[in-house]
Amino acid sequence: MSPETPAVRLEAGALFVSGAIDAHNVAALRAEGEGLIVGVRDSVVVDLSGLSTTHSVILSMLLCWSRLAEKQGVSLTFTGAPDRLVSLAALSSLADWLQSRP
Repeated sequence: MSPETPAVRLEAGALFVSGAIDAHNVAALRAEGEGLIVGVRDSVVVDLSGLSTTHSVILSMLLCWSRLAEKQGVSLTFTGAPDRLVSLAALSSLADWLQSRP
């Protein structure tokens, strides 16, 4: 069984992130997500429920998106973060940041 192909798509005010994200493919997904965030005017919810892997590079990508959204005046919130990603975030004192987003 091959890992699910990673993807990011904007649909109905939500940025859906899915698949197996790792160090080999995160840069392309980060850039794709940034391009989508730049086109948002007010707010966007990042739905992480479709992730099939947990890796520190995902947190890095989310932090980059968060900084970009702030610069653009866009409210960025998170939903559906897998428990393993929240646990990984806790190691870097980022769990509250990730979970404080509805």
